[in-house]
Amino acid sequence: MPSAAEARTAAEASAGAEPAAPDAPAPQETPAAAPPAAELVRLDESDGTAQALGYRHDAAQVDASRYGRYQAGQKCSNCSLYQAESGDPGWGACSIFPGKLVKGEGWCSAYVPAA
Repeated sequence: MPSAAEARTAAEASAGAEPAAPDAPAPQETPAAAPPAAELVRLDESDGTAQALGYRHDAAQVDASRYGRYQAGQKCSNCSLYQAESGDPGWGACSIFPGKLVKGEGWCSAYVPAA
């Protein structure tokens, strides 16, 4: 009696298909790459996530009484989550807002000081 692998190979051969490698690993899905900078759009302050995180294009407009973590001098451009290479001067990508650009002079409550 043929093994399961031999039977599968024989069935594939009769159907005109290429036989599968007996112990070939399953194909892996690759994670979706971040969109190229040219495809990123500027974050709107009215975006739901932006509002939830207190994002402002101008850090000077942050309500410090509402966001106690905010300190003068904090802004997106000196946050470790900010990626300045966007092709849009003054704006950069942020891992908190995938597919969006944030203003370098902006701020949100996810701010993490760059090392």
